[in-house]
Amino acid sequence: MRIGLLSDVHANLPALEAVLDDMPDVDSIVCAGDVVGYNPWPADCVERIRDVAAVTVQGNHDRMVETPVRYAANQMAHAGLQYALDTLSEAQLEWLRELPASTTFGNGDYLLVHSHPEHRGNYVYPEDFAELRPYLEDYDGVVLGHTHVQGKAHVDGRLVVNPGSVGQPRDGNSNAAYAVLDTEENDAELHRVHYDVDRVHHEIAVEGLPAESGDRLFLGK
Repeated sequence: MRIGLLSDVHANLPALEAVLDDMPDVDSIVCAGDVVGYNPWPADCVERIRDVAAVTVQGNHDRMVETPVRYAANQMAHAGLQYALDTLSEAQLEWLRELPASTTFGNGDYLLVHSHPEHRGNYVYPEDFAELRPYLEDYDGVVLGHTHVQGKAHVDGRLVVNPGSVGQPRDGNSNAAYAVLDTEENDAELHRVHYDVDRVHHEIAVEGLPAESGDRLFLGK
């Protein structure tokens, strides 16, 4: 079985569409959360993920969308969440509200979380994947996001994958990131695809979101 892995879309519709257009044939798609935040297409991205993803877990931006003041110290995060709160329908907010913190997929063989499986909100970078060893005992692998840094590793023969960020990469590569999991091989292909960053940058300005949210997309940080 081949499964498309998405994470950290962050309301970037051009990046999401580029990823979906580029993705090879898969049996299903899963999303490791943070559908909204930062960028100016929260409603479109919610609807697109609802349409294409078999399962989605709740990221921190999805969880905080109704309380943007909690990100008041981070202008970019606060503005993106406030924009999402102002533009999402009640049904879309309810969908985000009811997303699980974790779930399984691939016949229950893989764990899907947004950040750390136990310490919610903690960042787990690729160099830290071995620390997930205790959470791998019952699964063939763990898929997570949150860091916006793409990577994969095998830990005691079990797979850890961060597909990277669709909508706001932070690993020095501005191209949208995703991955494809092969459950028979218990391995993943890491993919990057170009998208129209200029369009996103322009729309951020039009909607009055912080200029830094658009500027960083060119740098992948």
